[in-house]
Amino acid sequence: MVLKPQDLLVVLKLWVSEGQSLTYPALADALKMSISEVHGAVKRAHAAGLLIEAKASARPNAGPLLEFLVHGVRYAFAPDRGGRTRGLPTGYAAPPLAEAFPPDEEPVPVWPHPMGVVRGESFSPIYKSAPEAALADRALYELLALVDAMRGGRVRERNLAKQILAERIH
Repeated sequence: MVLKPQDLLVVLKLWVSEGQSLTYPALADALKMSISEVHGAVKRAHAAGLLIEAKASARPNAGPLLEFLVHGVRYAFAPDRGGRTRGLPTGYAAPPLAEAFPPDEEPVPVWPHPMGVVRGESFSPIYKSAPEAALADRALYELLALVDAMRGGRVRERNLAKQILAERIH
């Protein structure tokens, strides 16, 4: 079994949706994925220990999830970076980290997206549908931005993201 990037997207959506009784179709719609992709993601995430049960409304397993985000996501799902593009800010340039890292001359990391209003350095999202899902769910957007800081941020950015992730996940 190999964990895929969409598996983490599903787990993060389940985390921010805690307390809601989600179905596979509802999760698929929210994440702009197919039902079979979501079903497979839930099965793999459960096998990896990131979900307590193998069902659409499963609770994420907080301890292993935080451990993976802090120590593994950077290596398992390293981002692709590209040239300048218009997109949605991520990592240190998005909430909740943006306040701690004022803009400077360097281009900020952005997910390429036609609705984006910021020009910056292309930074691949954890999964192709993540920007669309993030636009519809602010809590998911913030969590994905923190994960991107862990995936491709500098030490200072990763340290602050780690602290905020620990607060939000525990």
